[in-house]
Amino acid sequence: MLLLSVFHQNHWPQRLVYRMGEVLHLCAIYFGIAALVTLFSLWLVPSTREQTEQIYASVIDTLRPAGWSLHQALVQGGELGTEPAPRAAELEGDTLDAIRPWPPVDPDGSGAGLKERRQSAYTEFAQSLDEAARPVHLSGVTQAQYEALQSYIARKYRVAYTAVGAVIDIAYREALAKGLDPILVLAVIAIESSYNPFAESGVGAQGLMQVMTKVHQEKFDPFVEGTLAVFSPDANIQVGTQILADCLKRRGSIRGALACYVGATGPSDGGYGERVLAERSRIALASGVSSKD
Repeated sequence: MLLLSVFHQNHWPQRLVYRMGEVLHLCAIYFGIAALVTLFSLWLVPSTREQTEQIYASVIDTLRPAGWSLHQALVQGGELGTEPAPRAAELEGDTLDAIRPWPPVDPDGSGAGLKERRQSAYTEFAQSLDEAARPVHLSGVTQAQYEALQSYIARKYRVAYTAVGAVIDIAYREALAKGLDPILVLAVIAIESSYNPFAESGVGAQGLMQVMTKVHQEKFDPFVEGTLAVFSPDANIQVGTQILADCLKRRGSIRGALACYVGATGPSDGGYGERVLAERSRIALASGVSSKD
């Protein structure tokens, strides 16, 4: 009786019980809300996933270049059961020009069909990465030499092995198409950017071969991304090798072409040519692939 009387006289135990009841009631409400949200999410997520897949497919179809089917046929073979088509690096002359027209003009010189032939620089590079993940056969390069070349660049410049394979493949393809030494192109990339596709100089040169987009803006017209394609290794090497080939035609020698490429107007190029040629010798020595003058 005494304890019961004390309990009734002190209100704090009653308040404690009341507060605990409120807390439990509030927890029950939040638990119910959480359960409803979970059930709603389980119902909604499959639908959201399907919509996301549809949007993704639409974006891929939009960005896919018009010549994708031809490119796939060249890489995988035109029909089932046929031998794989030769890699782009093994093609030459009119065949390569038909695949990758340069400069991008129509036969009549009007350029009216340029829009239809524009391609995505990044889709092209994704395809190059896919090819590099498989056994590679470059013109005049054995498998052992290719692996040694790939390992040397990957180790020295701390670049992903497969990505290096894609860059080598693109460099060979574009160099051979333009009459350049592929090892020289790889050496230029090494000196210009150390194989960093996002490198940028103080004067605005960008990408693997440090292309000045303000000066060579028209060379990016074939790409849907415009000058933003400069950060794509595929587009950057296409444009960079074109600039180097033009320099070689104007100057008539490799040293003169390198001086032209770096923008030297006087008799001295600041040692740029020596650095590129020294790196070319190191690449050739490490891989066993002979360079061409």
